Amino acid sequence: MSEVDDLSAFLMVARAGGFRQAARASGASSSALSDAVKRLETELGVRLLNRTTRSVLTTEAGRALMERVGPALREIRAALDHASSLRDRPAGLLRLNVPVSATRLVLPQIVPAFLAAYPDIRLEIATDENFVDIIAEGCDAGIRYDERLEQDMIAVPIGPRIQRFALAASSDYLAARGRPEHPGDLLSHACIQGRFAGRAVTPWEFERDGESMVVNTSGPLLVQSGGGSDLAVAASVAGTGIIYLFEDWLRPHFENGTLEPVMESWWLNFSGPFLYYPGRRLVPAPLRAFIDFVKAMQRTDGKEQDR
Repeated sequence: MSEVDDLSAFLMVARAGGFRQAARASGASSSALSDAVKRLETELGVRLLNRTTRSVLTTEAGRALMERVGPALREIRAALDHASSLRDRPAGLLRLNVPVSATRLVLPQIVPAFLAAYPDIRLEIATDENFVDIIAEGCDAGIRYDERLEQDMIAVPIGPRIQRFALAASSDYLAARGRPEHPGDLLSHACIQGRFAGRAVTPWEFERDGESMVVNTSGPLLVQSGGGSDLAVAASVAGTGIIYLFEDWLRPHFENGTLEPVMESWWLNFSGPFLYYPGRRLVPAPLRAFIDFVKAMQRTDGKEQDR
Protein backbone atom coordinates (compact mmCIF):
# COMPACT_ATOMS: atom_id res chain seq x y z
CA MET A 1 0.00 0.00 0.00
CA SER A 2 2.98 2.40 0.38
CA GLU A 3 3.36 2.58 -3.41
CA VAL A 4 -0.33 3.39 -3.78
CA ASP A 5 0.03 6.13 -1.15
CA ASP A 6 3.03 7.58 -3.00
CA LEU A 7 1.15 7.55 -6.29
CA SER A 8 -1.80 9.29 -4.65
CA ALA A 9 0.55 11.96 -3.28
CA PHE A 10 2.06 12.53 -6.74
CA LEU A 11 -1.37 12.91 -8.32
CA MET A 12 -2.49 15.40 -5.66
CA VAL A 13 0.61 17.55 -6.14
CA ALA A 14 0.45 17.39 -9.95
CA ARG A 15 -3.24 18.31 -10.05
CA ALA A 16 -2.90 21.07 -7.43
CA GLY A 17 0.18 22.53 -9.14
CA GLY A 18 2.26 22.65 -5.99
CA PHE A 19 3.08 20.99 -2.69
CA ARG A 20 1.53 23.69 -0.51
CA GLN A 21 -1.70 23.70 -2.48
CA ALA A 22 -1.92 19.89 -2.32
CA ALA A 23 -1.18 19.98 1.40
CA ARG A 24 -4.03 22.42 2.04
CA ALA A 25 -6.44 20.29 -0.01
CA SER A 26 -5.45 16.96 1.47
CA GLY A 27 -4.58 17.83 5.06
CA ALA A 28 -1.14 16.23 4.69
CA SER A 29 2.05 18.18 5.27
CA SER A 30 4.09 19.59 2.39
CA SER A 31 7.16 17.69 3.56
CA ALA A 32 5.27 14.38 3.64
CA LEU A 33 4.03 14.93 0.10
CA SER A 34 7.53 15.89 -1.06
CA ASP A 35 9.01 12.77 0.51
CA ALA A 36 6.38 10.59 -1.17
CA VAL A 37 7.10 12.04 -4.60
CA LYS A 38 10.86 11.65 -4.10
CA ARG A 39 10.39 7.98 -3.14
CA LEU A 40 8.31 7.39 -6.24
CA GLU A 41 10.83 9.10 -8.52
CA THR A 42 13.65 7.07 -6.98
CA GLU A 43 11.68 3.85 -7.41
CA LEU A 44 10.90 4.60 -11.06
CA GLY A 45 14.27 6.13 -11.85
CA VAL A 46 12.72 9.11 -13.64
CA ARG A 47 11.78 12.71 -12.74
CA LEU A 48 8.04 13.23 -12.53
CA LEU A 49 7.86 16.90 -11.48
CA ASN A 50 9.88 19.97 -12.42
CA ARG A 51 10.08 22.16 -9.32
CA THR A 52 10.78 25.89 -9.31
CA THR A 53 10.37 28.47 -6.58
CA ARG A 54 7.07 29.55 -8.13
CA SER A 55 5.54 26.44 -9.61
CA VAL A 56 5.55 22.67 -9.94
CA LEU A 57 4.97 21.21 -13.39
CA THR A 58 4.75 17.62 -14.56
CA THR A 59 7.42 16.23 -16.85
CA GLU A 60 6.50 14.20 -19.92
CA ALA A 61 6.93 11.05 -17.83
CA GLY A 62 4.79 12.60 -15.10
CA ARG A 63 1.96 13.43 -17.53
CA ALA A 64 2.03 9.92 -18.97
CA LEU A 65 1.90 8.44 -15.46
CA MET A 66 -1.04 10.69 -14.52
CA GLU A 67 -3.05 9.51 -17.53
CA ARG A 68 -2.49 5.85 -16.75
CA VAL A 69 -2.55 5.86 -12.96
CA GLY A 70 -5.45 8.25 -12.36
CA PRO A 71 -8.22 5.86 -13.53
CA ALA A 72 -6.49 2.90 -11.90
CA LEU A 73 -6.35 4.63 -8.51
CA ARG A 74 -10.03 5.51 -8.76
CA GLU A 75 -10.78 1.81 -9.27
CA ILE A 76 -8.59 0.90 -6.29
CA ARG A 77 -10.36 3.43 -4.07
CA ALA A 78 -13.75 2.14 -5.22
CA ALA A 79 -12.69 -1.43 -4.45
CA LEU A 80 -11.41 -0.44 -1.00
CA ASP A 81 -14.60 1.48 -0.28
CA HIS A 82 -16.65 -1.55 -1.30
CA ALA A 83 -14.58 -3.84 0.92
CA SER A 84 -14.97 -1.40 3.80
CA SER A 85 -18.74 -1.27 3.29
CA LEU A 86 -18.93 -5.01 3.92
CA ARG A 87 -18.31 -4.27 7.59
CA ASP A 88 -21.87 -2.93 7.69
CA ARG A 89 -23.33 -5.20 5.01
CA PRO A 90 -21.51 -8.53 5.28
CA ALA A 91 -21.18 -10.50 2.06
CA GLY A 92 -19.24 -13.49 0.80
CA LEU A 93 -18.74 -17.16 1.62
CA LEU A 94 -18.90 -18.62 5.13
CA ARG A 95 -17.74 -22.24 5.52
CA LEU A 96 -18.58 -24.23 8.66
CA ASN A 97 -17.40 -27.70 9.65
CA VAL A 98 -20.01 -29.40 11.83
CA PRO A 99 -21.07 -32.86 13.05
CA VAL A 100 -24.18 -34.47 11.59
CA SER A 101 -26.01 -33.97 14.88
CA ALA A 102 -25.60 -30.19 14.53
CA THR A 103 -27.11 -30.18 11.04
CA ARG A 104 -30.15 -31.97 12.44
CA LEU A 105 -30.56 -30.53 15.94
CA VAL A 106 -28.93 -27.08 15.97
CA LEU A 107 -28.62 -25.43 12.57
CA PRO A 108 -32.24 -25.77 11.36
CA GLN A 109 -33.27 -23.26 14.05
CA ILE A 110 -30.53 -20.81 13.00
CA VAL A 111 -29.62 -21.04 9.31
CA PRO A 112 -32.89 -20.00 7.58
CA ALA A 113 -33.26 -16.89 9.76
CA PHE A 114 -29.58 -16.01 9.37
CA LEU A 115 -29.64 -16.25 5.58
CA ALA A 116 -32.83 -14.18 5.48
CA ALA A 117 -31.12 -11.50 7.57
CA TYR A 118 -27.93 -11.55 5.44
CA PRO A 119 -28.90 -12.25 1.82
CA ASP A 120 -25.40 -11.42 0.54
CA ILE A 121 -23.79 -14.25 2.53
CA ARG A 122 -23.49 -17.75 1.07
CA LEU A 123 -23.22 -20.50 3.68
CA GLU A 124 -21.44 -23.78 3.01
CA ILE A 125 -21.73 -26.64 5.53
CA ALA A 126 -19.22 -29.50 5.64
CA THR A 127 -20.19 -32.41 7.92
CA ASP A 128 -17.47 -34.33 9.74
CA GLU A 129 -17.72 -36.30 12.97
CA ASN A 130 -13.97 -36.23 13.63
CA PHE A 131 -12.19 -33.21 15.06
CA VAL A 132 -10.44 -31.55 12.13
CA ASP A 133 -8.12 -28.61 11.60
CA ILE A 134 -10.67 -26.12 10.31
CA ILE A 135 -7.96 -23.91 8.84
CA ALA A 136 -6.39 -26.79 6.89
CA GLU A 137 -9.87 -27.79 5.69
CA GLY A 138 -10.52 -24.27 4.41
CA CYS A 139 -13.30 -23.56 6.90
CA ASP A 140 -13.89 -20.36 8.83
CA ALA A 141 -15.34 -22.02 11.93
CA GLY A 142 -16.77 -25.26 13.26
CA ILE A 143 -19.24 -26.68 15.76
CA ARG A 144 -18.14 -29.21 18.37
CA TYR A 145 -18.76 -30.17 21.97
CA ASP A 146 -16.64 -28.90 24.85
CA GLU A 147 -14.49 -32.00 25.29
CA ARG A 148 -13.40 -31.86 21.64
CA LEU A 149 -12.34 -28.19 21.46
CA GLU A 150 -8.74 -27.07 21.15
CA GLN A 151 -7.52 -24.68 23.84
CA ASP A 152 -6.44 -21.94 21.45
CA MET A 153 -9.88 -21.61 19.91
CA ILE A 154 -12.51 -19.03 20.79
CA ALA A 155 -15.78 -20.79 21.65
CA VAL A 156 -19.30 -19.34 21.52
CA PRO A 157 -22.32 -21.30 22.83
CA ILE A 158 -24.70 -22.32 20.05
CA GLY A 159 -27.99 -24.20 20.28
CA PRO A 160 -29.53 -25.72 23.42
CA ARG A 161 -27.23 -25.46 26.42
CA ILE A 162 -28.34 -28.72 28.02
CA GLN A 163 -28.91 -31.90 26.05
CA ARG A 164 -29.55 -35.52 26.99
CA PHE A 165 -28.72 -38.94 25.64
CA ALA A 166 -31.93 -40.95 25.50
CA LEU A 167 -32.53 -44.69 25.54
CA ALA A 168 -35.39 -46.06 23.44
CA ALA A 169 -36.89 -49.19 21.90
CA SER A 170 -39.99 -50.19 19.98
CA SER A 171 -43.02 -51.56 21.79
CA ASP A 172 -42.61 -54.86 19.91
CA TYR A 173 -39.01 -55.25 21.15
CA LEU A 174 -39.97 -54.45 24.74
CA ALA A 175 -42.89 -56.88 24.61
CA ALA A 176 -40.59 -59.64 23.37
CA ARG A 177 -37.46 -58.97 25.45
CA GLY A 178 -38.75 -57.10 28.49
CA ARG A 179 -38.04 -53.57 29.69
CA PRO A 180 -34.65 -52.90 31.32
CA GLU A 181 -34.84 -50.99 34.61
CA HIS A 182 -31.15 -50.56 35.40
CA PRO A 183 -28.08 -49.93 33.18
CA GLY A 184 -26.72 -53.34 34.15
CA ASP A 185 -29.78 -54.96 32.57
CA LEU A 186 -28.57 -53.80 29.14
CA LEU A 187 -25.89 -56.51 29.15
CA SER A 188 -28.60 -59.04 28.33
CA HIS A 189 -30.29 -56.93 25.62
CA ALA A 190 -29.71 -56.36 21.91
CA CYS A 191 -28.16 -52.89 21.71
CA ILE A 192 -27.62 -50.91 18.52
CA GLN A 193 -24.11 -49.55 18.81
CA GLY A 194 -22.24 -46.62 17.29
CA ARG A 195 -18.64 -45.55 16.94
CA PHE A 196 -16.65 -42.74 15.36
CA ALA A 197 -14.39 -43.60 12.43
CA GLY A 198 -11.17 -45.24 13.58
CA ARG A 199 -12.29 -45.44 17.20
CA ALA A 200 -13.58 -48.06 19.58
CA VAL A 201 -17.29 -48.66 20.03
CA THR A 202 -18.75 -45.83 22.07
CA PRO A 203 -19.83 -46.96 25.57
CA TRP A 204 -23.19 -45.88 26.94
CA GLU A 205 -23.12 -43.53 29.93
CA PHE A 206 -25.83 -43.09 32.55
CA GLU A 207 -26.36 -41.00 35.67
CA ARG A 208 -28.97 -40.87 38.44
CA ASP A 209 -28.91 -39.24 41.87
CA GLY A 210 -25.15 -38.72 41.73
CA GLU A 211 -24.45 -42.30 40.61
CA SER A 212 -22.69 -42.72 37.26
CA MET A 213 -22.41 -45.91 35.20
CA VAL A 214 -20.70 -46.80 31.93
CA VAL A 215 -21.92 -49.87 30.06
CA ASN A 216 -20.09 -51.58 27.20
CA THR A 217 -23.00 -52.91 25.23
CA SER A 218 -23.25 -55.53 22.49
CA GLY A 219 -25.78 -56.20 19.78
CA PRO A 220 -26.57 -57.11 16.18
CA LEU A 221 -25.88 -53.72 14.54
CA LEU A 222 -22.95 -51.30 14.64
CA VAL A 223 -23.11 -47.99 12.73
CA GLN A 224 -20.81 -45.02 12.32
CA SER A 225 -21.91 -42.27 14.69
CA GLY A 226 -23.56 -39.40 12.91
CA GLY A 227 -23.82 -40.66 9.35
CA GLY A 228 -25.26 -44.04 10.34
CA SER A 229 -27.61 -42.78 13.04
CA ASP A 230 -30.73 -42.70 10.84
CA LEU A 231 -30.19 -46.36 10.01
CA ALA A 232 -29.82 -47.12 13.72
CA VAL A 233 -33.10 -45.35 14.44
CA ALA A 234 -34.90 -47.20 11.64
CA ALA A 235 -33.58 -50.53 12.95
CA SER A 236 -34.74 -49.73 16.46
CA VAL A 237 -38.21 -48.75 15.17
CA ALA A 238 -38.32 -52.12 13.37
CA GLY A 239 -37.62 -53.94 16.65
CA THR A 240 -33.94 -54.81 16.11
CA GLY A 241 -32.81 -53.51 19.47
CA ILE A 242 -32.40 -50.64 21.95
CA ILE A 243 -30.94 -47.36 20.73
CA TYR A 244 -28.92 -44.72 22.63
CA LEU A 245 -28.96 -41.31 20.93
CA PHE A 246 -29.66 -37.60 21.40
CA GLU A 247 -33.07 -37.09 22.99
CA ASP A 248 -33.99 -34.41 20.43
CA TRP A 249 -33.13 -36.81 17.59
CA LEU A 250 -35.51 -39.42 18.99
CA ARG A 251 -38.25 -37.04 20.12
CA PRO A 252 -40.35 -37.30 16.90
CA HIS A 253 -40.50 -41.06 17.40
CA PHE A 254 -41.59 -40.63 21.00
CA GLU A 255 -44.35 -38.30 19.84
CA ASN A 256 -45.64 -40.60 17.09
CA GLY A 257 -45.31 -43.73 19.23
CA THR A 258 -42.85 -45.66 17.05
CA LEU A 259 -40.33 -45.68 19.94
CA GLU A 260 -40.79 -45.71 23.70
CA PRO A 261 -38.49 -44.03 26.23
CA VAL A 262 -36.54 -46.54 28.32
CA MET A 263 -34.93 -45.90 31.75
CA GLU A 264 -35.60 -42.15 31.49
CA SER A 265 -34.46 -41.49 35.06
CA TRP A 266 -30.94 -42.62 34.04
CA TRP A 267 -30.58 -40.38 30.96
CA LEU A 268 -27.32 -38.44 30.95
CA ASN A 269 -27.29 -34.64 30.77
CA PHE A 270 -24.40 -32.92 28.97
CA SER A 271 -23.57 -29.38 27.91
CA GLY A 272 -24.58 -28.17 24.48
CA PRO A 273 -22.27 -27.49 21.52
CA PHE A 274 -20.06 -24.50 20.74
CA LEU A 275 -19.24 -22.54 17.63
CA TYR A 276 -15.45 -22.31 17.60
CA TYR A 277 -12.99 -20.34 15.49
CA PRO A 278 -9.31 -19.30 15.60
CA GLY A 279 -8.45 -16.27 17.70
CA ARG A 280 -7.52 -13.52 15.30
CA ARG A 281 -7.73 -9.73 15.32
CA LEU A 282 -9.80 -9.39 12.15
CA VAL A 283 -12.61 -11.93 11.86
CA PRO A 284 -14.04 -12.27 8.32
CA ALA A 285 -17.23 -10.24 7.93
CA PRO A 286 -19.53 -13.24 7.20
CA LEU A 287 -18.23 -15.09 10.27
CA ARG A 288 -18.57 -11.99 12.47
CA ALA A 289 -22.17 -11.63 11.32
CA PHE A 290 -22.86 -15.29 12.15
CA ILE A 291 -21.24 -15.01 15.58
CA ASP A 292 -23.28 -11.91 16.43
CA PHE A 293 -26.46 -13.59 15.15
CA VAL A 294 -25.85 -16.70 17.28
CA LYS A 295 -25.13 -14.58 20.37
CA ALA A 296 -28.35 -12.62 19.84
CA MET A 297 -30.34 -15.86 19.56
CA GLN A 298 -28.77 -17.17 22.77
CA ARG A 299 -29.75 -13.99 24.61
CA THR A 300 -33.31 -14.24 23.28
CA ASP A 301 -33.59 -17.92 24.20
CA GLY A 302 -32.23 -17.17 27.68
CA LYS A 303 -34.84 -14.48 28.28
CA GLU A 304 -37.64 -16.76 27.12
CA GLN A 305 -36.46 -19.49 29.48
CA ASP A 306 -36.44 -17.01 32.39
CA ARG A 307 -40.10 -16.14 31.89
